[in-house]
Amino acid sequence: MIKLVDSLSYSNSLRAYSPMWKSGFAAALLLLSYLAHPVVQLILTAWMIVWTIGYARIPFKYYFLVTGTACLFFAASVPAIVIEIRPLHETVGSASELVSFSFLKWTAFITMPGLMLAAKLFIRILASLSCMTFLMFSTSFSELLQVMRKLRVPALVPEIMLIMYRFLFILFEIVHDMFVAQQARGGQRGMKNRLKDTALLIVRMFIKTMQRYKSLSNGFLSRGFADDILMAPYEARTIPNRYKLEICIGVGLLLLLEIWLRWRNMR
Repeated sequence: MIKLVDSLSYSNSLRAYSPMWKSGFAAALLLLSYLAHPVVQLILTAWMIVWTIGYARIPFKYYFLVTGTACLFFAASVPAIVIEIRPLHETVGSASELVSFSFLKWTAFITMPGLMLAAKLFIRILASLSCMTFLMFSTSFSELLQVMRKLRVPALVPEIMLIMYRFLFILFEIVHDMFVAQQARGGQRGMKNRLKDTALLIVRMFIKTMQRYKSLSNGFLSRGFADDILMAPYEARTIPNRYKLEICIGVGLLLLLEIWLRWRNMR
């Protein structure tokens, strides 16, 4: 999937526009998505989908593949949010309980406040994911590093990010090659053999990754590495006035709606 995201970030329709504008736009909406009401978050999510799929021309299936994969991590945490467990003798009936069942000396139940909390968290996660997905699909990694340099982020941070990003591709390549080799030799069949082959794959993957790391370090030293990775300078670009106007009006309307909702709740 990382290769898919990387290729789309270089081929999208917003590729030629200012990475500083796109990064600032995504950062501002990410902050708003964290602090806003669920209604504002839903509108923000829909707007970012329009920017990502409509303006950047990212295919529908790839966008929801990335977003859906990220939402699986939230789905794994939902039971811990909505299900409460208490000893049977401490259980007291409540109107907020929707479903309950007992097992031995324990009672598990699902409450309406738990479901409401899970729904609010899901909406917030969707809004935040839509902002990050827009930035990820519309701005290449090299441009993000240039933006960080322009903002005077400590040089160590983008250098570590660059090395880690490079190692992600190496890691996926090693895992894929070793997995295919195991299948070609009759491995990865049956639960017992699958567990054994997977453990063997992890050990060999670590060994091969360390070998690649030593090769990369030797390559840096042979090229005169002096504790500073030189990157391409930031290249200023423009953004069409039509997009500037939509960004300003859209962010302004979202802020006004959020202020109105907060004012209404205070009354």
